Amino acid sequence: MSAAELKAETKDIVIDEVFPHVAETIWKALTSAQLIARWLMPPTGFEAVEGKAFTFQTTPGGNWDGVIHCRVLEVVPNRRLVYAWKGGDERNTGYGAPLDTVVTWSLTPVEAGTRIRLVHAGFVLPRNESAYTVMSGGWKKVVRQLDEISGE
Repeated sequence: MSAAELKAETKDIVIDEVFPHVAETIWKALTSAQLIARWLMPPTGFEAVEGKAFTFQTTPGGNWDGVIHCRVLEVVPNRRLVYAWKGGDERNTGYGAPLDTVVTWSLTPVEAGTRIRLVHAGFVLPRNESAYTVMSGGWKKVVRQLDEISGE
């Protein structure tokens, strides 16, 4: 990040829910490429292995090809999955503007099942305002779908 970006305001998306499923069941949905395709979008090259690069393909916009470049940063089975989430193009503003963020999934067993906490961190404002707004709503839907798939 540049010095200007460090001075800019950053925002995180945080979703904290309790699902009536054991952590191992949710972990499977978080780390199986076939299941990820059902609650988020199909990943290419995903494995829950630290250092592993993978991509998602979303709707292109402007000079951005729609590819989200990810890299697994941390794996603690049944507890924590962290990956870098980067996309966009320097020539774009609004949708498709450069995005350099980190997604963290944390699972904690609780009496009612498992507390799932999603933090998508590092949205730089105003540059990433569009992505932050769209993805704030998007992640809520995705987490609901994750719950449904974990319950199957």
